[in-house]
Amino acid sequence: MAGLALEQLRKTYAGGVEAVRGVSLDVPDGAFCVLVGPSGCGKSTVLRMIAGLETVTSGAITIGSRTVNEVEPADRDIAMVFQNYALYPHMRVYDNLAYGLRNRGTPRPEIETRVREAARMLGLETMLDRYPRQLSGGQRQRVAMGRAIVRKPQVFLFDEPLSNLDAKLRVQMRVEIRRLQRSLGVTTVYVTHDQVEAMTMADRLVVMNGGRIEQVGTPIEIYRRPATRYVATFMGSPPMNILPAEVVPGGVRIEDATIPVATPGLAPGAAVEAGIRPEDLRLAPEGLAFGVAFVEELGATRLLHGRLGGAELVVQVPAGPEPAEGAAIRLAVAPGALHLFDPGTGQRLGMPG
Repeated sequence: MAGLALEQLRKTYAGGVEAVRGVSLDVPDGAFCVLVGPSGCGKSTVLRMIAGLETVTSGAITIGSRTVNEVEPADRDIAMVFQNYALYPHMRVYDNLAYGLRNRGTPRPEIETRVREAARMLGLETMLDRYPRQLSGGQRQRVAMGRAIVRKPQVFLFDEPLSNLDAKLRVQMRVEIRRLQRSLGVTTVYVTHDQVEAMTMADRLVVMNGGRIEQVGTPIEIYRRPATRYVATFMGSPPMNILPAEVVPGGVRIEDATIPVATPGLAPGAAVEAGIRPEDLRLAPEGLAFGVAFVEELGATRLLHGRLGGAELVVQVPAGPEPAEGAAIRLAVAPGALHLFDPGTGQRLGMPG
């Protein structure tokens, strides 16, 4: 097993299209690193360059102490799990698991040991004689994972492996993948567009946008202290509210209310953007004036939708009959829960932790 390092990684396609723009990242040995972002942000291209399936325009990829830019995919000591499983339909589960080892000339007794061990870990012992067509989607994904596990690689690469599964099975499989990774201790890079997957699985989270890294940190660091407006609105469901605001003595003014917050280096009258997560807003006797236009029932909680300061606002409150649609209410911001961003650059403005 080994760590992984990317240094100023770039990928430019014909016509000058830049898919990856100077990505640098260190993934410690044994870490579970998740690359998250929307379609087209460059996350899968980064993964494919690590795997050797895409050439590197410039920059360096290092696995352990070896730079692998010019190393063939089969010789990089990585194993990749794809979205579409990529199983051989004419082979039994056992043979799908053993295929890569046989191609490498692994002795038969070792193949038997590794296949049986992977099958035990993944709950596939009773399915080794079945064909892929006889398996459910979750079972096929387990076989794809098993094929990676038997290789005992230095690095696991997962490219949106759960996208084809239904919601319940996705929850089950992400727990299984995380449990397996912890037990094996293999450095893992996992790509997804699903921020819930990213938050629940990662111990190191990388948010990408437009071919660049926006922020790297633990899931809670990124959720609670987003470095940019983009990160703030991408990570979280529902996303962070962004409202126009003005710096005033002692805080910022949003519409007719002043919210206390430290504003170091910001002069009174400066325009800023105030970020507030829906769960950080509270019903209060005074504060932000808000009209409830629509209520979304979620069971344990409710989402109140409306507009404030010309922007969309969502408030998360406990379940209950009030407030109802059409109600006029006041909202307070939880202490320390206001985030300030530069309206021009989108960068987080200096605030104490």
